[in-house]
Amino acid sequence: MTTEEDAYTRPDKASLISEEQRQALTTARDRIRAEYLFSREHRPPTTGRGVHHVALISRDVETTVEWYQNVAGFPVTVLFENRDLAGSTHFFFDVGNGNCLAFFDLPGVEPGPYAEVLGGLHHLAISVPEQQWHEIRGRLDERKIEYVIHSGSSIYTTDPDGARIEFLYDELGEMYGKPTT
Repeated sequence: MTTEEDAYTRPDKASLISEEQRQALTTARDRIRAEYLFSREHRPPTTGRGVHHVALISRDVETTVEWYQNVAGFPVTVLFENRDLAGSTHFFFDVGNGNCLAFFDLPGVEPGPYAEVLGGLHHLAISVPEQQWHEIRGRLDERKIEYVIHSGSSIYTTDPDGARIEFLYDELGEMYGKPTT
């Protein structure tokens, strides 16, 4: 159920733009980096305390609870009626470090299939210890849920509603051995 892929050499991704366009994007990225990216010592402090929760839409509450609790290993912590829509359930999962992943369903609304759109979710990356990563992979295999492994430490899969989920065993605050904070 798994394939190893290199995101930078996949023919379908590499061919989306010309080499000239890629170079122009590299130049723009270098300019933005020079203007906005400060070293840790010179970076202004953040005004945030962390992500309170990320809220996604669920087609079926029980299916979502079963997947996130029994496949991903994130316990459901609370379920209550969503204040925005009568009958809607708002529910939360503990994803560690005081962070929550939340969902709500939309009774009477057909949300449509997952789509990659501006302002939408590309993927949600959740850090897990390496041992848990292997256990999640085992549960995906047991249930014959498709996934792809990238860079040896990231599992990409989709949840029951098609949202892309990445389980990676990099520590919080780093990616592939480089700091992100």
